[in-house]
Amino acid sequence: MISGPHAGLRLFLRRLAAPPADGRKRIVLYVHGATFPSALSVAHRFDRQSWRDVLCEAGFNVWGLDFQGFGGSDRYPEMAQDAGAHGPLCRTEDAAGQLAAAIGFILERERVASLSLLAHSWGTMVAGRFASAHPDLVDRLAFFAPIARRDGPASDAGSDPAWRVITNAAQHARFVEDVPSSEPPVLSSAHFAEWAERYLDSDAQSRLRDPAGVKVPAGPAAEIARAWRGDLAYDPGLIRAPVAILRGEWDSLVTDADARWLWNALAHSPVKRDIKISRGTHLMHLESARRALWRESATFLLGDDVAAISR
Repeated sequence: MISGPHAGLRLFLRRLAAPPADGRKRIVLYVHGATFPSALSVAHRFDRQSWRDVLCEAGFNVWGLDFQGFGGSDRYPEMAQDAGAHGPLCRTEDAAGQLAAAIGFILERERVASLSLLAHSWGTMVAGRFASAHPDLVDRLAFFAPIARRDGPASDAGSDPAWRVITNAAQHARFVEDVPSSEPPVLSSAHFAEWAERYLDSDAQSRLRDPAGVKVPAGPAAEIARAWRGDLAYDPGLIRAPVAILRGEWDSLVTDADARWLWNALAHSPVKRDIKISRGTHLMHLESARRALWRESATFLLGDDVAAISR
C-alpha cells in the first residue's frame, strides 16, 4: 500500500520479481482497464499460469497497480454515497496522477531510471497520458486492446454517475458477445466460474447486492464514451517510446479502423507494431488465445522484435 494523490487514500501495488538473466534489471508495470483490477487480469492464473508468470520467465520484475476504487486500493469516499450525487470517479487525468505515484515508488524501489508499461483498454489512455508527459521514464508501451478516438455524435454526459455495479452476468456477456455464433467459446465455463468468484471477492460488499456485483468507479466508462465522441484523453503524437498495438481479431472495441487511426496518430513513436491475434476479443488475456498475447507482449517488451528484423 502506498500513498496516492488523494489525501488519506492508499493505492495497492503487487510485485513478482525475476532474477535478471543478463545482469540487466527489466521492469514492467501493468495498467488495468475499466472494470477489474490487476489480480483478475495480469496476475490471474488459468491452469496454474498467468500473464505475470510468463513475463517473469522472460526476465521482468512485474508490478500491477489497482486504481482508486478497484481491487486492493482504497475506495473513494463518494462510492459510499448515491451514484448520482457526484460526477464520474477515476477519470483519466485523476488516474494518471495515481499512475505517476506508483511509478515514482517503483523507480525508487527498483533503483532504475525508467520502466515499461503494459496497459489494457481504458488503461492505455492513462498510460498514454503519463508517457506523453514523462517520455524519459517510459522505455516501451504495450497497448493491449487500446481505445482510440472515434468521431461519434456529441451527447449530454452530464448525467454520468459516480460509480456503477458490474455483475458476473455482465462480465460474461463481454466474453461472448463478439465471438461469431459459428465459433466455439473462447473461455471455458469452468475457467469463467473460477474467475467470476474471484471477481466478486474483489469487493467485500459484492455478495450483499441482489444480484451480486462489484462496485467500480464510472470514470473509465465515461472516458471511453468521450473518446468515441472525438475527445481522447491524451495525444498519441506526444509519445516518444516504442509502442505495440496488441488486439484480437474479434474485438469490436478496437476495430481495424481504430488501430489504423492510432497507428497514424503515434507519429513520433520510433518503433510501432500492430499485432492482430486470431480468435481473440477485448478480453483476450483471459481467453483461449491468451498465450499468444502473452508471448507477443513479452517479445515486444524485450525488444526481440527489433532484433529479429535486424537479423
